[in-house]
Amino acid sequence: MTPRDPSPIVPHSTTPLSRRDWLLQAAGGFGALPLLDLLARESNAGAAAANVAIPGAPASAPWTHEPKAKSVIFLFMEGGPSQMDLFDPKPLLNELAGKPIPASFKPVITPMGEFYSPILPSKRKWKRHGESGAWVSDWLPHTAECVDDLAIIRSCWADGLNHVNGVCQMNTGSTRSGRPSLGSWVSYGLGTENQDLPGYVVLQDYPKSLVAGGPRNWGTGFMPALYQGTRINSGDEPIAHLRPPSTIDDARQRAKLGLLERLNRRHQDARPDQTELDARIKSYELAFRMQAEAPEAVDLARESAETLALYGVDDPVTESMGRNCLLARRLVERGVRFVQLYCGAGSKWDAHQDIEGNHGKNCLASDKPVAGLLKDLKRRGLLDSTLVVWGGEFGRTPMSEKGDGRDHNANGFTMWMAGGGIKPGITLGKTDEAGLHAIEDRLHVHDLHATILHCLGADHTRLIYRHQGRPERPTVNEGQVCTKLLA
Repeated sequence: MTPRDPSPIVPHSTTPLSRRDWLLQAAGGFGALPLLDLLARESNAGAAAANVAIPGAPASAPWTHEPKAKSVIFLFMEGGPSQMDLFDPKPLLNELAGKPIPASFKPVITPMGEFYSPILPSKRKWKRHGESGAWVSDWLPHTAECVDDLAIIRSCWADGLNHVNGVCQMNTGSTRSGRPSLGSWVSYGLGTENQDLPGYVVLQDYPKSLVAGGPRNWGTGFMPALYQGTRINSGDEPIAHLRPPSTIDDARQRAKLGLLERLNRRHQDARPDQTELDARIKSYELAFRMQAEAPEAVDLARESAETLALYGVDDPVTESMGRNCLLARRLVERGVRFVQLYCGAGSKWDAHQDIEGNHGKNCLASDKPVAGLLKDLKRRGLLDSTLVVWGGEFGRTPMSEKGDGRDHNANGFTMWMAGGGIKPGITLGKTDEAGLHAIEDRLHVHDLHATILHCLGADHTRLIYRHQGRPERPTVNEGQVCTKLLA
């Protein structure tokens, strides 16, 4: 048998240069520099493309239609605001005050077992507002001025009974940990418009308090850690250690970053399955770029006295929430895709007793800043491209707890949306006469997430990440877009 020639003759052929090859070769490759920069930017926005095609499904991108929203600000009232004391008046509660709930209402499991406790009346004064005539209680006078921009959803429901699993589901779609947060899905699929700022930012009004469940609420679960939320603190120094010491110049800072990258890459080469290592490397790179961009982005001193007053930054009662709402506007203005803003971090809206004192305090601290955010976005022409979402992990019961409080209720509660493709000035859905169960146009957490993604231009059924051979979706293979909410 004749041995095979190790160097067979290949017929000569000439392949025309592509534009990319020409740029790489012409003038020593200098023409490719802007091209490579553009490709790097595009790769962030197209991160999901490699995971979209699955057997039996069309190999098309998840961003299937023209987006109405470019960014999202999620105002999370952690602890569970009471729907029947804010947006969903229930006269029956005052009629049945002190009596057990009638047997005609389907029983629910409450965390504290208070289902058969006496009905707690609402002490709120109610009034219709705006041309839409939406009902808002006297606890939210500033938000009431914006009702014609809101879509109030009275028929939300969820599965979590307690704060940890409820907050987890409102953020990730699941009551159990281990899944990516909604902000991570947006960051993964859409990327950021500003390479010098994070695509997904988390803000808290109580920086020393821990959100129920902690960082998993803005984590990436089984997705690469690169897409997790970046927490920024409230106060005078939102980003700690952002500015390098004056003794370290730019060249030395770059040299230190280069050394860290070489050491981290060497460590990563032996551990390719640990995505946290790649996220750490990229976080150093982002932090370096943020040293130039972020100080200006978080500098509220650049705002006018009128704007600071609009958000309530000039008042100690509203200062913390006002700063965060104003910071959220400045971030989306600069290309940040998803801002998660926790109001009452550490379940401060949890009113198992003294709901008057609890909600009175939280509404006073948040009402003016939230309304200021809506008004400011609108006058700057940003509300059309920014989807604002307001709500908590669940609502509260019509029955009393400890005589003057309310227990958790995930069976029917209120949220609202505004801007970014949402129909303004409507009230959608309905709960029963006691505010216990959602009974009309019921929207589960998965439906809310599907609708938010739709406003961003995404089909939630096509936004896919492959995990252990399974195509995973942000709505856990459930959820429907609520077309009644769309403009």
